[in-house]
Amino acid sequence: MAPTIQQLTLPSSRTLDYQTRGSPHGYPLVFIHGTPGSLLPVTTLIPACTKLNVNLITMSRAGYGGSTRDKGRKVVDAVADIEELLKHLGVEECVVGGWSGGGPIALACAARLKACKSALCIAGVAPYVDESGELVKGLDWLEGQGEDNIEETKAALQGEPTMAEFAAAQRPEMLGLTVEKLVEAWSTILPDVDKKAMVEHRELGSHLVETINEGLKHTAYGWVDDSMATIAPWGFELGEIKVPVLLYQGSEDAMVPFGHGKWLAENLPKESLKAELIKGEGHINIFVGREEEMIGELLRMSGRESF
Repeated sequence: MAPTIQQLTLPSSRTLDYQTRGSPHGYPLVFIHGTPGSLLPVTTLIPACTKLNVNLITMSRAGYGGSTRDKGRKVVDAVADIEELLKHLGVEECVVGGWSGGGPIALACAARLKACKSALCIAGVAPYVDESGELVKGLDWLEGQGEDNIEETKAALQGEPTMAEFAAAQRPEMLGLTVEKLVEAWSTILPDVDKKAMVEHRELGSHLVETINEGLKHTAYGWVDDSMATIAPWGFELGEIKVPVLLYQGSEDAMVPFGHGKWLAENLPKESLKAELIKGEGHINIFVGREEEMIGELLRMSGRESF
């Protein structure tokens, strides 16, 4: 049985939905969902955490599920919410993972979250602009992206009202989809390897359907704010990162193209970076069968292989 969604009231009076799973007394892993998404974790992550004695902590980021919107937020602003959640749970140190739109927040935690001992970025988006607002050098941000993502980025670049219209129009179609319908809806951003993974690994496809439904059940503002934050200055520099980072990226990814992973691998601090740039993998199937490998290596890099 899935644990009840719990809710924390933050100092700002906003609320934050969260859950804990895996081993209750294990070493804490904060795992951050993508865009759009919610606190519901990938089903196959739970047994991996249990086996590795990891306490899996998830939350619905601001604007998703029952978590209050934080209008105008930057990528780095999620760190303060995570700090408050860890304080509430009595967690003094942890590792952090993020997939897709959660990747930048995992990197923000690596830079600014004092409790973070290592970070995992799976198919994470690279910055669109630097902290001065100039386009980042050495990356064509849209190259290799599927048509749906290009249209979303164009809407965000026109401003929040246009992005809000885009997301509001997409939301009714996204709610209540089956796995097959989701594959069809995402046809321009799913390579064949991802379509196959979603159909053959039903728990993975079902997770994507469920987490989108939970995340968008009230509004699409979390999605809107994610899109706006991604193309704006993130609020921190990659050079601030001092803890180990584990980076995964697939060559066939059409949601977050291979160029993003390569750019991050070239621009993250090299001293404690382990980059897995994998040929033939996509955005979804890069996770299939690697859950234990990823979490185990994340723990090893943090210096904490067991708890």
